[in-house]
Amino acid sequence: MATIQPLPPDVIQIIAAGEVIDSLAAVVRELAENALDAGGQRVAIALSPTAWRVEVADDGQGMNPDNLRHCAQPHTTSKIHTTADLWKITSLGFRGEALHSIAQLANLTIRSRCQGLGGGWQASYSHKGEVQNLEPVALAPGTVITVGDLFGNIPVRRQGLPSVAQQLKEIQTLIHHLALCHPRIHWSVAVEEKSWLTVLPRATVQGIVPQLLRRVQEPDLAYWAEDEEIELLLGLPDRCHRRRPDWLKVAINGRVVRSPALEQTLLASLSRTLPRDRYPLAFLHLHLPPEQIDWNRHPAKSEVYLHHLDQWRDRVAQGVDQALRLSPLELQTQGQDQRLGTLLKTAETQGAYTLDRRINPLTAQPLGPLNLRVVAQVNQTYIVAEHDHGLWLIEQHIAHERVLFEQLQQAWELVELDPPILLPGLGDRAIAQLQRLGITVDAFGENLWAVRQIPALLAGGDGCAIANRTDALLELSRGGDLETAQVATACRSAIRNGIPLTLPEMQTLVDQWQQTRNPRTCPHGRPIYLPLEEANLARFFRRHWVIGKSHGL
Repeated sequence: MATIQPLPPDVIQIIAAGEVIDSLAAVVRELAENALDAGGQRVAIALSPTAWRVEVADDGQGMNPDNLRHCAQPHTTSKIHTTADLWKITSLGFRGEALHSIAQLANLTIRSRCQGLGGGWQASYSHKGEVQNLEPVALAPGTVITVGDLFGNIPVRRQGLPSVAQQLKEIQTLIHHLALCHPRIHWSVAVEEKSWLTVLPRATVQGIVPQLLRRVQEPDLAYWAEDEEIELLLGLPDRCHRRRPDWLKVAINGRVVRSPALEQTLLASLSRTLPRDRYPLAFLHLHLPPEQIDWNRHPAKSEVYLHHLDQWRDRVAQGVDQALRLSPLELQTQGQDQRLGTLLKTAETQGAYTLDRRINPLTAQPLGPLNLRVVAQVNQTYIVAEHDHGLWLIEQHIAHERVLFEQLQQAWELVELDPPILLPGLGDRAIAQLQRLGITVDAFGENLWAVRQIPALLAGGDGCAIANRTDALLELSRGGDLETAQVATACRSAIRNGIPLTLPEMQTLVDQWQQTRNPRTCPHGRPIYLPLEEANLARFFRRHWVIGKSHGL
């Protein structure tokens, strides 16, 4: 039987170092976070994967010779000092493990100069984190940390790592996340002495995302912030969405973290704004008091415990609604030319809707936030609404569908049918589905079932024939949850395309639509409106070519 005995201290230290530093990306992460904690505004990273070398330079506050002597010792840090400090963490790093772990696994050299001092110092370290050489060096204020021959003393660790391309992709994702959380920082990354990635500083994260995603422009994004606690960036659902849920990101106090609960809140809040099988672009950043967070759960600090989670989920859901609302700024948004050209080339999908519902003026809301003034109807399908900066085309059916869907979400109401509608050939699953929606279904003779309730919107007498109600009930019986039933009911109840409307009816519909929580798309994810801004119209008609009142200017 093997003897159980304690491990030597040097083995214990290498095992612990391997938990903190397990890849090139881990080195970049720790050093970049240290640069941010030091107040750096420019962070330059040089990578040489073939030589297992990383260099990170910043223009932060720097270190004096005394700090250089101690910074690579185990569990030495300037960020916490007592147990109580673990619950008051405001920095990205705090454990005092990173530099010591790097020193154990690589050749570590640090050059640093404090702000306001006349010269810098260079220190090289042993694998125990002890200073081997400390000498003056010419250097601008800030710090340059060079890590060479990573895992050179345990080469087996290199064999288990992914390919260079995969490691670079991981580093790219890391820099993207840091840039999102710290938009005012200038980032530059070079690989084998060639420029590879640059992110320029911007006032908010809205200016960062277009630098990271090629086809995204700032007008495609909605930015919302509240009380310096919540920042929310959303891709507008009528312009910007993803094939995979790869851009659903949550950050807390400057670091992207995993938070399934908050991610699900974002998905649920945006579920009926996107086309089928598409996912939102969303970045949520919470700035919270340190006592509400427990960071000390994972070596990479990617998993945290968040106090008052339900409260934050409610605020995030409210934030999504606020971010997607229409505002007067919508009327002055520029940079739509590419999108407009694409949309005009897209064939309109014609839908067959069976019910003719009128716009009910009794439920009209106050004039919408954009002060859109209805002037015409085109092809009995599109409402033309003007404003001070141009005009919008609004498809009447899906605008009404959005209005009705949100009304149904607030008050799902079933009414009695007298007499009931008889449906033939309902299977067990269809009967169970109708009953799940609260609709009473009774056997009525051979292979017939009596349906005794129907959604209130489908029960009206204005053009609502029994055959149309039958089709609607059969559609509801085909499956889905209550929300799916509400979507189907709204779609069948909304005013059809091809129906003429009066100017007051259209104005009422447009005002109601502007007041909805998610006015940009219908519950199926189709865009509701097409903006034709004055600047784009003037450019198309070449109004800048001639000058003079005689030419109509």
